[in-house]
Amino acid sequence: MKRKLLLICISLFFYTSYSQENEEKITLKAVNLTQIEVLQLIEENSNYQFYFLEEWFSKKTFSISYEDVKIEKILDEIFESSTINYFIMEGSKIILTKGNLIKRSIYENIDRNIQTDAPIFVNSSSDFKNEYIKIGKETDSKKDRYTISGTVTNDKTGKPIEGVTVISSNKNNYTTTDKNGKFQLTLPYGKNEIETIFSGFEGEFQKLIIYNNGTLNLSISESSEQLDEVVINANKTQNIRQTIAGISSIKAKDIKTIPTILGERDILKVAITLPSIKSAGEGSEGVNVRGGKVDQNLFLLDNGVIYNPTHFLGLFSAINPFTTKDLKAYTGNIPAEYGGRLSSVFDIKTNDPNTKKLSGEASIGPVTGNINLDIPIINNTSGLILGGRSTYSGWILDLVDNNDIQNSSVSFFDVIGKYKHKINENNNIKITGYHSRDQYQIASDTINEYGNTLVTLNWNHKFNSKNTGDLTLSNSNYTFNIDYEGGDTNKGFNLKYRINETDLKFLMKYNYSTTHKFKYGLESKLYNINPGSIIPNGENSEITPLNIPQEKALENSLFVLDEIKVNKKLNFNLGLRLNQFLALGPSSERIYENGVPKNESTLLNTVNHDNNAIYKTYHNLSYRISGRYSFDDSFSVKAGYNKSFQYIHRLNNNTTATPIDTWRLSDVNIKPQEGSQLSLGFFKNLEEDNYEFSLEGYFKEYNNLLDYKIGANLLLNENIETEIIQGKGKSYGVEFLFRKNSGRLNGWLGYSYSRSLIQLDSEFDEERVNNGVFFPTNYDIPHDLNAVLNYKFTKRYSLSVNFTYQTGKPITYPTGKYIIDDIEFLTYSNRNQFRIPDYYRMDVGINIEGNHKIKKFAHSFWNISIYNVLGRNNPYSVFFESVNGNVQSYQNSIFSVPIPTITYNFKF
Repeated sequence: MKRKLLLICISLFFYTSYSQENEEKITLKAVNLTQIEVLQLIEENSNYQFYFLEEWFSKKTFSISYEDVKIEKILDEIFESSTINYFIMEGSKIILTKGNLIKRSIYENIDRNIQTDAPIFVNSSSDFKNEYIKIGKETDSKKDRYTISGTVTNDKTGKPIEGVTVISSNKNNYTTTDKNGKFQLTLPYGKNEIETIFSGFEGEFQKLIIYNNGTLNLSISESSEQLDEVVINANKTQNIRQTIAGISSIKAKDIKTIPTILGERDILKVAITLPSIKSAGEGSEGVNVRGGKVDQNLFLLDNGVIYNPTHFLGLFSAINPFTTKDLKAYTGNIPAEYGGRLSSVFDIKTNDPNTKKLSGEASIGPVTGNINLDIPIINNTSGLILGGRSTYSGWILDLVDNNDIQNSSVSFFDVIGKYKHKINENNNIKITGYHSRDQYQIASDTINEYGNTLVTLNWNHKFNSKNTGDLTLSNSNYTFNIDYEGGDTNKGFNLKYRINETDLKFLMKYNYSTTHKFKYGLESKLYNINPGSIIPNGENSEITPLNIPQEKALENSLFVLDEIKVNKKLNFNLGLRLNQFLALGPSSERIYENGVPKNESTLLNTVNHDNNAIYKTYHNLSYRISGRYSFDDSFSVKAGYNKSFQYIHRLNNNTTATPIDTWRLSDVNIKPQEGSQLSLGFFKNLEEDNYEFSLEGYFKEYNNLLDYKIGANLLLNENIETEIIQGKGKSYGVEFLFRKNSGRLNGWLGYSYSRSLIQLDSEFDEERVNNGVFFPTNYDIPHDLNAVLNYKFTKRYSLSVNFTYQTGKPITYPTGKYIIDDIEFLTYSNRNQFRIPDYYRMDVGINIEGNHKIKKFAHSFWNISIYNVLGRNNPYSVFFESVNGNVQSYQNSIFSVPIPTITYNFKF
């Protein structure tokens, strides 16, 4: 049935309704019928005739039953949640309209001026550039302003786009799309005009008629394909406008021109070029953020935890760059929706699948191969991303200046899949699966393996124009194995370790008004840790089997935050997070004497707890406060204060983090870490936001930081609390960032001066270090300088340069020796009193884009780069040996020569 509205609007205002006394009553029963089918049923059983266009209606079904009721009652129900209005004419004719409200007297046109008696019909065309689009359903009661919401997508790939500015015609009312491409904009009733603005895409101009709250989805087109510039944040003014300081956004598509080791595109390696984030060391896993420990950083992949986000001894990221959308690093004021770590959150999001057409991307390099496929399942409804990466050569180890490493082997792979299904306009589900595995053999008879496994399930539901919710269930698993054959000894063993984490998180977003935007929810996290087990390897092995009892705990959190827009200049972000930590059995609780060091001689008793029995509880309140004041559109100042708690600890008494570091939970004898940070920052943009300057300072304090007694044994230790010391810490620093966003020469320069100190003081000598005064941590790096520059010769050819400089890390040197009973002993300086040589490195890359023809199968990209072009012999570690009565120092390096590489990428 398709009834055109021709001629009806010409004389509609002459009709009057028939009298209530003569109105026809209807008896109707419908089971699982669509709106059109209900209308057909009414026509078949009454004198009514309907006039409409079929494309106005959804496929929603109804089950209704009425006896002797007026037609209005039936129509009100089936059109209640739609934009359809109706008008009953004399002669039992019913005119349906999409949005418009047809009245019986004077009509108000879209300019809101009373000028004519006739109704105004606006064609609901999909031509966005020339015609009006009606939003909402017109009613008799009007408000001055209404809210439109929707999603901005790439018209070629169907993927949502973050950072698009949606601006009204008066230029004073605008918003930007979030990470899911969603936006909300409040506009006045009547005629409006909006425009989209986003770098690399053509602007879309759209005319609207606003009748009520409603939805508008926009699809924008890419401009002609050009060489990507190095831009950390596509929204040029976000650094000025965002309320929370200490946020760094990196989009994966913007880093392909940056030279990294062996040509492998790496979003985490780019992150450590920013002032607040420092590498834990070349060939070392982890990062240090604003003077924090490696374990104080939370890495999330689609809301699931990744415990070790690196491959190949920390030289590569374990996050596939082709499937990655972006990374947000919260290094200052961490929003209340995140918890569990003190220093930072690295929130990594993967791309959504392309639901329109098959596409993909692949690369071939000297060490790794990578491929990614976007596979539509149901057109415009569901799709699947599959990505895989693997190494196929260990030849690079021959370049390392170390005989053991040259005789070693290494391999790794990671796979990822993501499925997204759009159930309807209000419901979406996403499922992400990820697995990685590394194997390396540093000594000829020892094989080390480690890997991550992650599954996340997310359900997003839109309740109405103001309320949306996300329910996320995730499970993360990290394991490592050490397989030692024993060589010429009978000491062969196999050691295993595992940590598993299951997380359930419910997050609500409530846009209460233009002044208040709330986020609130709850999170529950279950930890299961197998601290390690060892069994003999081989029939002749003399190793005694040992299994350390597992640890279990439940961490519950309730959080709320409010983003307050006082006015255009002043904004606040206030958050609270209430934490509850429950240490659970089965467990053996060891009780020691009070006021004395913990050791075997001071152990009083051991209490065994049943499975899931709560034997220790911690309650803490975290609060996060930040504010921003904008002097104008190009200059703002931000301040924040953050108080957090951490209940899980990484055990490592080396100077660098390794894949075989273990994690332990807080309990009776190990207290949770506490941290607070005060920060202040100034942000300035120049020349239409092409240049960005920022200057930030911070001061952090810690309680219950873990450190270790000299010679501590951390692996397979049932009484780990006897080997650790908990003390105070502090860090402070100043960070400077200058960035040029566009032009032939673009990139950034970052510098930070920072200190990280720890105090281990006690009335007992064995728990006091450096006489109880503050001293540098293993990761104290005062000076850190990074420059990332890209120069475009043409649209196809560019040159990229990285330069990194860092102060050498602290080290404890031998200062003398003495002999007792013909045995020579060394004496050492205060802990971390000296430093290894400074680190600096320069990398150079040449980038060659394929041609920019519109019609072609694939777009190619070549990267030719040289890592460590200066051949700097940067120290990985320094150690000492006594040879013929003399103490000799030795230095290990990872890459002491330039490493050239060439990588070919293509995208289709």
